[in-house]
Amino acid sequence: MLAVALSTTSAAADARSLRAVGSSTVYPFAKLAAERVARANPRLGTPIIESTGTGAGFKLFCAGIGERFPDISNASRRMKASEAKLCASNGVKDVTEIQIGLDGVAVATAKGTPLVGLTQRDLYMAIAKTPFGKPNRSKTWKDVNARLPALPIRVYGPPPTSGTRDALGELLLTPACEANAGVAALKKSNEAKFKAICTAVREDGAYIEAGENDNLIVQKLAGNPGTLGLFGYSFLEENGSKLKGVSINGVAPTYQTISSFQYPGARPLYIYVKNAHAPAIPAIRAFVAEITKESAVGPKGYMVSHGLVVAPAPVRARPQRAARTLTPVKFAELK
Repeated sequence: MLAVALSTTSAAADARSLRAVGSSTVYPFAKLAAERVARANPRLGTPIIESTGTGAGFKLFCAGIGERFPDISNASRRMKASEAKLCASNGVKDVTEIQIGLDGVAVATAKGTPLVGLTQRDLYMAIAKTPFGKPNRSKTWKDVNARLPALPIRVYGPPPTSGTRDALGELLLTPACEANAGVAALKKSNEAKFKAICTAVREDGAYIEAGENDNLIVQKLAGNPGTLGLFGYSFLEENGSKLKGVSINGVAPTYQTISSFQYPGARPLYIYVKNAHAPAIPAIRAFVAEITKESAVGPKGYMVSHGLVVAPAPVRARPQRAARTLTPVKFAELK
């Protein structure tokens, strides 16, 4: 029935191009794969890749089956149980989860900024809206930690729709927050309040939402020494001549520290495939095969030079199998 919905006057394969939405972090890698698919299979059309943010991408992806809805959702975090529930409620019941590699939530600044390292506690105390439940009144980094320079706290970062924002809260802010016994106790008694204290960021100008455009953050940092930015490691890698990574807990965001998970902001990257669309749109299988093959995501893959961090070999084997079989993820396993 989907093939009929997608094509009325032509073969389903020619009905429309593959459409992927989601993460701005995954976007450049998906774009690279899409370009190769288009060159190798002109009949399938050029896949359309949209940078909407992970959360917004899942909303679009999970909204239904048929021509109006995306085929793939790119994500810089795993799908949440609430998103899986939305998918299921709209008939999107068979979804394949494919990890394409690793990335890190990089903290970066201009080369000349006299700030080289922070602890997770420093970052939390600087940008949390209510650190440990109290209003944030810190104006400079020195207010946060006497060993840091007296630079105004000004951090450019992703909006709430971004998977990078979710990863920032989960990987970099929450560990420092829940080190406080009183806040940690809230995790069981009042999870919503716990999450608000640990992951909500300031709204007084110290934290500036830069939209789903990580390149904009790069431009802001390069033009405003003293400011910090939060984005995927690939953007730091591409702009190493202008920017430097800021160490977290003494560990710099590098290829090696992310691949070994030494860097506390290391995270996997995913794509989610709507299996019901695969029979009608052959480009789906071509795309997932391209974005998981060794020549793309392996140690010598072309995506590595664009900042993708290679997952260990056993980890790479699983998504390669998933790309071949399109085995659905069990929604009950998502948290």
